[in-house]
Formats: sequence, C-alpha cells, structure tokens
Amino acid sequence: GRAAQFRDDLVAHGYSKSEATEEVAASIDRLVWFAGWPDKIPAVLGGTNPVASSHFVFTIPEPTGVVAIIAPESSPLLGLVTRLAGVLAGGNVAVLVASEGAPLPAVTLAETLAVSDVPAGVVNILTGRRAELMPHLSRHADIDGIDLWGCPDELLTDAERGAAEHVARIARRPHGEKDRANAFTGERGERIDGMTAFLEMKTVWHPIGS
Repeated sequence: GRAAQFRDDLVAHGYSKSEATEEVAASIDRLVWFAGWPDKIPAVLGGTNPVASSHFVFTIPEPTGVVAIIAPESSPLLGLVTRLAGVLAGGNVAVLVASEGAPLPAVTLAETLAVSDVPAGVVNILTGRRAELMPHLSRHADIDGIDLWGCPDELLTDAERGAAEHVARIARRPHGEKDRANAFTGERGERIDGMTAFLEMKTVWHPIGS
C-alpha cells in the first residue's frame, strides 16, 4: 500500500514518525467513515413531507456539481481527506487546491486515486500558490460550489465576491474557527456538514386522488 509513502511525505514536512503514522491511520479511518454514508444520505436527509393538499410530497438530496476545495494548510493529509471525502460522499466532482506549504501528501493522493476505482476526472488536484489560483477558481462559471476552509484570511473576501458573481455555493470555517490541525481529529472531523454543505434539496409534489 501507500501508507509508508504518505508517512514519509508527512515526515518530510516536519512531522515526527509517530505523528505521521498516527495521521495516516486517522486518514484511513476517516475515509472508511465517509464511505459508509452515500447510500444513507437519502434516508437521513431526505424524506416525505406531510401537506394539507392532495399531494404526495418528498424531498431528495442531490449533489451540487463541481466543487472547488481549498485544502487546510494546517493538516495536509487528514484535513485534506476530511474535506475531500465529504464532497465526494455527496456525489460531487472535486477540484482541490493542495496545501501550499505541504503539498506532498496531496500529490501522493493523486497518484493513488489514479490507480483506484475512483473514475477519472472525479478528483482533480492542483498545486501552486493560492493567491494565483483562487481568483480563477472562485470566478470560474463551471464551479458550482467552493469550500473555503483552507482559504487564507487575506484572500477570503475576494474569494467570496468571486463566488457570488456566478452564485456558487460557499462553505467556510465557522466564525472564529482557525485553520488548525486538531479541527479534524476524532469526532470533530466526523461531521456531516462536510456533505450537506454541497447538497441541494429537491422537493417534488405529486398529485394523488381523483
């Protein structure tokens, strides 16, 4: 497997061997956690709606489409996997901007996905300077949503304005939350908001009776 390579990538970015081993194991567990969700999303988030008229009304979640993800800078593997897996579990396509200071885990992940069962084009990983990439991503008309968790504070306002120009859905860190590594450890990273942020709820009204 690629576990040893991911560990070496993290060590190259300043992790100790024990920290790197722990983060790789946590990242695998996180992927397994999100992998259990896709067939449960309709049952958990959708459902039938009681109405007073003669209609059968139900709501079903659908993917937003193409989602750009600004990966966390503080957690180059676990944070990346957490934000990416939530987007994919909802059925979206991802364009991910890797950590600028620690891009190696993202590059290794791209190599791993290329020989996995993930269809070509579902995950697209970019490396480079965020200040150069983000203006283009946020204003790109084919981007339907953008996850700004890892967006530097100085680029956040411009990214939100760019997304607003073509009404792209936005997810960002909660107010006051910092891009820190422990935001993704344990139950803090096992949250469905990473999926629900990029799901559209379609409600269908079907007439019944005579």
